[in-house]
Amino acid sequence: MADYSEFAGKTVFVAGGTSGINLGIAQQYAAAGAKVAVLSRNPEKVDAAVQGLLELSDGHIGFAADVRDREAVDKALDGASEAFGKLDIVISGAAGNFIVSAEDISANGFKTVVDIDLIGTFNVFHSAFKHMNTPGASMIAISAPQAYSPQWGQVHVCAAKAGVNMLVKCLALEWGHKGIRVNGISPGLIGDTEGRKRLFPSEEIEKRFLNDLPAGRLGLKSDIANAAMYMSSAAGNFVNGIIMDCDGGLSLVQGGYTFREE
Repeated sequence: MADYSEFAGKTVFVAGGTSGINLGIAQQYAAAGAKVAVLSRNPEKVDAAVQGLLELSDGHIGFAADVRDREAVDKALDGASEAFGKLDIVISGAAGNFIVSAEDISANGFKTVVDIDLIGTFNVFHSAFKHMNTPGASMIAISAPQAYSPQWGQVHVCAAKAGVNMLVKCLALEWGHKGIRVNGISPGLIGDTEGRKRLFPSEEIEKRFLNDLPAGRLGLKSDIANAAMYMSSAAGNFVNGIIMDCDGGLSLVQGGYTFREE
């Protein structure tokens, strides 16, 4: 079992950290003794997430804000810094997704996903910059395989996540000298998440997907949390500007893959 004792007393901010993969990441840092702040739009989900984190360790807080609202993001990060001091680790994972063909998606639907995924990630990282505990600080964006593999019904997500990947690389290039490493994680399909429910409209499609996947199983939230812990740890202190595929080999077989009924 991995030793995450180095995270005791570290300060962590997780945007989108009240559900799914991002909550799993927040929980693992909390279990390791870090002080964690989570952010999402729904105040009730924020309260529930914080209560769950407090069952693991002490000192966690939450903020209700939309990552598309830069002023609200600024206030949240100011609040986290006031409570914790400088931030060691910032995770940006807020995202939107739904399946729709390119000809049927509305301009607003396309813009909404780009605003949440890409603009939201920029807002979180750009706002967090002045609050980072440098040198040695780490920023991690949660991307997706759609960033490099075109998929039916995912034109909005493919465009948004491709932008996220390039944002990661540009910030890593500029901020590495300032003591901040910036990386991304591209998860595969993770069980017990909203993404699984949305992308597998039938058991037959899920079965076909698993038959093609080299790992032969859906991912676990802990798989992605472990990747984040590595990237932000001393063991990963020379890793900067990469997008880590944590997907059970999905990136090896995904070209042209579709989740639609055939």
